[in-house]
Amino acid sequence: MEFIGSSYKGDTKNGRMDGKGEYTFPTETKYEGEMKEGMFHGKGVLHFPNGSKYEATWENGIAKQGSFTFADGLQYQEKDWDYCDGYDRRFYSERCNGLRPAGESQLSDLHPPHIIPDGCYDCGDGSYDPKARVVTSYSGRFLRNADDSEHEWILRTCRKAWDEAVGVDPENSVAF
Repeated sequence: MEFIGSSYKGDTKNGRMDGKGEYTFPTETKYEGEMKEGMFHGKGVLHFPNGSKYEATWENGIAKQGSFTFADGLQYQEKDWDYCDGYDRRFYSERCNGLRPAGESQLSDLHPPHIIPDGCYDCGDGSYDPKARVVTSYSGRFLRNADDSEHEWILRTCRKAWDEAVGVDPENSVAF
């Protein structure tokens, strides 16, 4: 585990994780819960660095039933999900606390939003540098390399660090 950057604190049996314990991944995601023969087994919670969590019942390392809660408290629902469904594009904090006054637009669920380095994108769990194709945490720690699918999704979907007029045709626009 030390070789790959993970760690474990808890009960063991025959040199394997067995009983209750805490396993920390190299990404700082932590699993707290029951283990059996070196695998997640029983009730346990994955705590993600951004504050979200996944509570589940595990069997031999596979989540059989669980629920995901975002860092802001929003609980994911597989059925009847009405958040960000195309009809209501408010952030969860806006749904809970109301909209900000005119002129104080909210750019992310966090207000004020994280500062994103020049030329990068806010991809939810950190900033993305499209030239290096690397996602780093908001504190600057490496998280992952983006594959082609994530790269395209971030460029198409995520907030940019720079202001950009969207949908403006310079040839047909009038300067004031």
